[in-house]
Amino acid sequence: MAKTRAQRKAEARARAAREARQSAEPKSDADAQHATQVPESGEVAEVEAVLETGAQPEELGETVRPASEPETDLEAPAPSRTDVGAPTESRRERRRRERDEQRAKEERRRARERQPEVKERQRGAVSGFLVSCVAELRRVQWPDRETLVQASAITIVFIAVAAAYLGALDAVFNWLIQRIL
Repeated sequence: MAKTRAQRKAEARARAAREARQSAEPKSDADAQHATQVPESGEVAEVEAVLETGAQPEELGETVRPASEPETDLEAPAPSRTDVGAPTESRRERRRRERDEQRAKEERRRARERQPEVKERQRGAVSGFLVSCVAELRRVQWPDRETLVQASAITIVFIAVAAAYLGALDAVFNWLIQRIL
């Protein structure tokens, strides 16, 4: 199985560290402290953790370069938006477009406000009320048959439970009052 570049780097570092430990004489306290404070990149730490656990890179979504491919130090850069053909819009252009859209929206709102209001016919109190009720009922979003049956059943069950609870309390308090009197 071919190893990833990060795995090879981690193994080389680990090998160099082992060789340095074997060939070096006892370190001073300052050297030991320095070794614990030198930061390690997240990629290297992740690869070392993977190697310690024995997990396969493919399981973790890591791509593995075949051993036959030569390793290059410079990877090809990721394609930019212009390479891919995605439309590019600078931040300035986007802000200008958003401002224009906001202005157009505001102008449409003002135009609606400037339109003369259509006066309704004067109606009596009862007929005006009935007309407004019909208008409201047209705006109602009526439930379908299944929802209506389900909601009605829940309501009836809740009413039955509440009635039983109140009936039981009434019987208990009636009995207590009869005993006291």
